[in-house]
Amino acid sequence: MFTVEDAARVAEELVAPLGRRWSHVKGVASRARTLLPAVPAGDGDLLLSAAWLHDIGYAPEIGHTRFHPLDGARYLHKHGWPADVVNLVAHHSGARFEAAERGLSSELAYFPFSNSPVLDALVTADLTTGPAGEPLTYDERIAEILHRYPAGSPVRRTWIKASPILKESVARTNSRLSDQPK
Repeated sequence: MFTVEDAARVAEELVAPLGRRWSHVKGVASRARTLLPAVPAGDGDLLLSAAWLHDIGYAPEIGHTRFHPLDGARYLHKHGWPADVVNLVAHHSGARFEAAERGLSSELAYFPFSNSPVLDALVTADLTTGPAGEPLTYDERIAEILHRYPAGSPVRRTWIKASPILKESVARTNSRLSDQPK
């Protein structure tokens, strides 16, 4: 059985050497903690673990395809992490759209996609946290991503297609938060 602490330890081992990416991951984990009321009771550790682990695929030692959601999910699967965590890492923040751009849809399909409040909250945590861990609005984060990638890049094409759909994930999470008793 893996814990949130195990997830944080693995993330630190793999992502801390990447500098600013580690700041982003810590910010996403912190943001995910604020979103716990938006997920079903009992799914908090799942959200927090996935938040810590979502970007481990950027680590050069495991980044075989150079598509970080797939590389991270494969690593976690190989090391026996629960399928729910693995699948969230595989599909975080619109990975299915980028997989299509990169010709990796069949590889990503090994990990089942499930639209859920936990995936919505993970998307929200990731896409409202900037590259240095700073809080951003969803629109600011998408603008920041589009600014970093040149026209014609698969990442830029992905975000142009995926951003309206992922904005709905953020809206659903915010709605779930506002539905909580005060």
